[in-house]
Amino acid sequence: MFTGLVEEAGIVVGCEVQSRSASLTVAAQLVSDGIQIGDSVAINGTCLTVVAVNGDQLTFDAVPETLARTNLGALNPGAKVNLERPLQVGARLGGHFVSGHIDGVGVVTNVAPDENAVIYTIEIPGSLRRYFIEKGSVSVDGVSLTVAGIEGNQFTVWIIPHTREVTTFGDLKVGDRVNLECDLLGKYIEKLLEEREITASV
Repeated sequence: MFTGLVEEAGIVVGCEVQSRSASLTVAAQLVSDGIQIGDSVAINGTCLTVVAVNGDQLTFDAVPETLARTNLGALNPGAKVNLERPLQVGARLGGHFVSGHIDGVGVVTNVAPDENAVIYTIEIPGSLRRYFIEKGSVSVDGVSLTVAGIEGNQFTVWIIPHTREVTTFGDLKVGDRVNLECDLLGKYIEKLLEEREITASV
């Protein structure tokens, strides 16, 4: 379980992409501290397992399901990625509960500066539209954010200077693909209501 509070922006130093899978190696000065093989790390919001450690370089395997649902398959050496270690029991929860299981990929359609903020508009798959509500939570490339507005299949988020400096948001541009994880609460409520309807109809 994660919080969506990115610890650092790592750098991809190796990317071996097969037809439907990949091996990623990321340089991470902070996140690599004390890390062990088998530990979990969120890369752009995607929970992956550390399979090798070489100094501050961490290697991860991405299976076909991961590449089909995320933007990790498009990464190249030199790319920045958002990194976060799992939430520790008893630690402050500054963002929201993020599982690291990506629901789909969105596309940045507009980037608009406004005073000290930058407004990002992101188009989402139609199948995810029902999970977005104004002032609700969403994880975008592993960053816990508040939905500022939603219209049709697009939503907006306002990004402060600090977030742009310490995450990949400072490099995002129109056309870029971003990993989306919808709020867990909405998905659980939907499932419970579906089960209630099934039970009532029996």
